Amino acid sequence: MDHWYSINNKSVDLPYDFFLSLMWKGVDQLYEKADIFLKTIDLSSNNLTGEIPTEIEYLFGLISLNLSRNNLNGKIISKIGNFKSLEFLDLSRNHLSGKIPSSLAHIDRLTWLDLSNNQLYGKIPIGTQLQTFSASSFEGNSNLCGEPLDIKCPGEEPLKHQVPTTDAGDDDNSIFLEALYMSMGIGFFTSFVGFIGSMVLLSSWRDTYSKFLNALILRIFNWWKH
Repeated sequence: MDHWYSINNKSVDLPYDFFLSLMWKGVDQLYEKADIFLKTIDLSSNNLTGEIPTEIEYLFGLISLNLSRNNLNGKIISKIGNFKSLEFLDLSRNHLSGKIPSSLAHIDRLTWLDLSNNQLYGKIPIGTQLQTFSASSFEGNSNLCGEPLDIKCPGEEPLKHQVPTTDAGDDDNSIFLEALYMSMGIGFFTSFVGFIGSMVLLSSWRDTYSKFLNALILRIFNWWKH
């Protein structure tokens, strides 16, 4: 952590370490850089007021942070993305305002998020993580927009369905196949009409075709009988 000191009317940023003295079984033990051991903060439902302390952003080892159901106001700390190990974040049911920090989208381990029922506004940052949560994680903020909410931000247009385009080669092939099938149909129809017409108009054709059918039927009958 860093702390500001005033020396000769000049502000100087001097580092200092955070120590924790813990009495355990009658033994006083001193822990250096104890902030890295803090994994969970749950101060929910305590009627807390004021803004979220910016000093909390130095607790790099946090895995779970629950400040829900209080009366906190102000903005979400801008460097919340420093919590690279954060898996659980619940800031719901407060009076937080402002935009959702873009750094929040950079926390890859986040598996639970609830920012609902605040006074947040603007577009939900786009990232690999935030859009995977349900809309319930952001509802209750009347001026929030963007995915996963079903509310378009001003100036955004819904995606239009594009009609697949076909190249000239596909068009040529389609025209060729249509012409082929049409010519085959016309040819079959012409042959069939010509055959039937010949049978009707020419008696010799009828006699020949009748004898052919009788011989074919007799041959099939003899083959089946043997």
